[in-house]
Amino acid sequence: DGLLALSVGDRAMRLGGWSSVKDYGRERLDLQDRTVQNLLRLARGLRTRPLLRAAVRSGELSIRKAEVILPVAYGDAEARWVALARDETVRALEVRVRESADPDAGDDAWHELRVPLPPERRAVVDEALALAGDQLGRGSTRAQRLEALAQEYLGGHPVDAGDGDLPASRDGFRALGERPGARLEALEAQLERETERWGYLDEVQRVPAVEDGLSEEGVPRRIGARLEELATLRKGWDRQLGYFALILQRSRLWSLLGFASFAHYCKERLGLSKRAVEQRAALERRLWELPVLRRAVEEGLPYEKARLLSRLETPADVEAWLPRAATMTVIALRRALEAADDAQMRSRRVLVVRMPSRTAALLAAAFRAVREAEGPLLSPSECLERLARHFIAVWKPRRRRRTRSQAVRDRDLGWCIVPGCSRPAADSHHILFRSRGGGDELPNQGSLCKPHHLRGVHQGYIHVWGRAPDGLTWELGERVSAE
Repeated sequence: DGLLALSVGDRAMRLGGWSSVKDYGRERLDLQDRTVQNLLRLARGLRTRPLLRAAVRSGELSIRKAEVILPVAYGDAEARWVALARDETVRALEVRVRESADPDAGDDAWHELRVPLPPERRAVVDEALALAGDQLGRGSTRAQRLEALAQEYLGGHPVDAGDGDLPASRDGFRALGERPGARLEALEAQLERETERWGYLDEVQRVPAVEDGLSEEGVPRRIGARLEELATLRKGWDRQLGYFALILQRSRLWSLLGFASFAHYCKERLGLSKRAVEQRAALERRLWELPVLRRAVEEGLPYEKARLLSRLETPADVEAWLPRAATMTVIALRRALEAADDAQMRSRRVLVVRMPSRTAALLAAAFRAVREAEGPLLSPSECLERLARHFIAVWKPRRRRRTRSQAVRDRDLGWCIVPGCSRPAADSHHILFRSRGGGDELPNQGSLCKPHHLRGVHQGYIHVWGRAPDGLTWELGERVSAE
């Protein structure tokens, strides 16, 4: 509710110069981007579903059940779905929702592409991805640029059959976070019947939510202060949840309790997603493997920074990154680690990209089109090179001369330079306005996203001075005196 209240109008910008509640949640509340988005989606949905909202706030329905039925529990159907959720398991609700949902609706499944790329082939792919970045914006992701390469090739080499097929492992694709297979789902249903929905376990105590006025009109600073109090409580619970989840996961106690898998236990007994619990358990495991990181967490290192650093391989790597992490925003740390990982991939001569299933299916279709046009035995690496060469041939002649504004954005790697902002840059901003004597030289210009440029700077919520890109001082948010 607090995040939703803060998303109204310019409240996030007034609070601390935030262009989105997602950035605020990540940098100030130590929440993952996806967690913020899910909480906003749920809070927004509950505002128009009074029966479901009442059941959730009373503790009668878990958050997980509410998330499952949210897409279908509206209008005249709301009461029926809330009644079903009281009696059904999460698994049974998921089945019912799938059966009633639009069969053409997409999903949020992800795939990973992993293909070998020797240096000469990598140079061609990098050139094509840079050209795609010119068209899509320097802040576009690698997955979005690969999608542009695939679309361009398919535009001239369409494939008639199997365009929507899922990508195959032989092409370097691996599914991430797949839905449980039919056998596991059948086992879950069987155990639910045999245990009478775990009737022998102690009933989980209902905990009603406290009304604290976060959903009402309020001053951004007061909303922010309350959200940070709640985030502090959540951070304490996260560490305990991770510790006990790791014990239960490794001991396989979930099996003795009558659950088909650890994921089954998480959604039915805890009312949480498997991903949320497993991430906390994985971090707890790494904290014991990396004492230097555990000490940093105990001394106050934010959860999100710890989660990012836990992916490093050795204690020496973590120790080398910790001083930098202490002075960086979460988004800056993520980008720096991704750049280091990219350098390692180059040394290993491999390209690894995570992408939504829609993009993966499109890229797989493009690989099939390449093989139909140029040879059936081409490897995934060779197919990717052919896509890149085709894109270069089409778009390189159309490349325009770089403007000063584009040069500024290139220097800033295509991202907005306001601390904590995750948006791609759209404009170059004169730090000392030209109306006040500022020139067009690069140190007097910085890359900003549209919200920060038009609403932040020009409405007075952001003040910046110094020399770009590393010598800037920022004053973010509405001044206390203005309140």
